[in-house]
Amino acid sequence: MAKILFVMTGADQWTLADGSTHPTGFWAEEATVPYEAFKAAGHEATVATPGGVVPPVDPASLSPEVNGGAENAAAVRGVVEGAAEFRSPVALADVRLDRFDAVYVPGGHGPMEDLAVDADSGRLLARAVESGLPVGVVCHGPAALLAATKEDGTNAYAGYRITAFTNSEERQAGNAEKAKWLLQDRLTAAGLKVEAREPWAPHIEADRNVVTGQNPASSGPLAAELLKKLG
Repeated sequence: MAKILFVMTGADQWTLADGSTHPTGFWAEEATVPYEAFKAAGHEATVATPGGVVPPVDPASLSPEVNGGAENAAAVRGVVEGAAEFRSPVALADVRLDRFDAVYVPGGHGPMEDLAVDADSGRLLARAVESGLPVGVVCHGPAALLAATKEDGTNAYAGYRITAFTNSEERQAGNAEKAKWLLQDRLTAAGLKVEAREPWAPHIEADRNVVTGQNPASSGPLAAELLKKLG
């Protein structure tokens, strides 16, 4: 049995360029699909957030429209509300990384609000990649990698081939013009090699111990790849 650390957002609002806010949180599919895959494989999950707050789910991610109908939406909501781990997180500042076998970061716009600048999350993610621990990150989750800086100020993931929610997808979702910054641009500026593929289609990248997914549809393939790395 492996122990997998879920690094999750504690933000329920995303601050836009004009100073207004947009409801956010974690994107349900990106948390529930890997969670169920890891649990089915016999592994254990621990959720950690800034300050140990219960991670808020993005209400939009629970709608039938993004879950392929009402039945699937109800199933996703059932996992979000029924998983004890999501209701009882620990604080990122209290996490001892040596107790875990892998790290997973789901997306949603929440990570762009808090994890992108969270020192505790950044410290854990930098240590994880440097120690060779399997790291899985999906969609907007790679925003958390922006805080993973080394002592010299460079990014611990610089030079890694990754994928993330693309500028094209952000534009198609209607958020690009409103955002303070775009994830693909910021990751590229930090020295990460972002591979963008067809919008909304499943796409993962695996480079050494790091596995990333481009969008919500990539959650399942990413979980399968991370499970391979856990043996």
